[in-house]
Amino acid sequence: MLNHLDRMNKMQNSIHDALSLLTEFDSNLIGIVATSLKVSLSALFLGSMLGLPIGAFLATEEFTGKRAIIVILNTLMGVPTVIVGVLVYLLLSHNGPLGTFGWLFTVNGMIIAQFLLTTPLIAALSRQVLEDAWQTHREPFMALRLTRFYYIKWLIWDCRFSLTIAILAGLARALSEVGAVMIVGGNIDHSTRTMTTAIALETSKGDLPLALALGIVLLSIVLIANLLTYAIRLVAERRYG
Repeated sequence: MLNHLDRMNKMQNSIHDALSLLTEFDSNLIGIVATSLKVSLSALFLGSMLGLPIGAFLATEEFTGKRAIIVILNTLMGVPTVIVGVLVYLLLSHNGPLGTFGWLFTVNGMIIAQFLLTTPLIAALSRQVLEDAWQTHREPFMALRLTRFYYIKWLIWDCRFSLTIAILAGLARALSEVGAVMIVGGNIDHSTRTMTTAIALETSKGDLPLALALGIVLLSIVLIANLLTYAIRLVAERRYG
């Protein structure tokens, strides 16, 4: 009974300390959150810039090997992140092809790792959305004799609200990633420590307040992103029917 009460008191103290870290804007916590957002949002932007055109191209074009590429993209959506981490580590290591950039154990290296994780996901999900829209718009686009660049651009623009789901999935993939950034970034304090790697480290150390505080921030970011996506789609449905 005493052990149970001790555990309950310890948990209550940890939650209280975690809330204190949040309300006091602890500098260590803010630094970790800032690094995590910088890495994830940069990777998401780059992944969207490449993934959306790839998805649109696969949705609108027919060519030999298309099905194989789709299967590869769908496979890469679920690839273990540690495998990507190891591959990027080899690329950025001193003897690797990109070793001269010195990006191993840096924010840039982590962005590359998350970019490789988010791009296939965004490309695969956007292809599914755009393929349905292409069936509707194909004849008008062909009649107007638009170039490939223009009809892909307009197709993406027409489906921009539906594509927020693919982008949101990419954000969730980036924010929740642990293995690759741990390997490539090294989880260096005040340098390459992200929310997920810090949560894993602090939990293993028994520092529950910081881990809980970071967990609250992470969940809040995902919740806000979901609410914004829902609001955007709701406004679009009301405006465009």
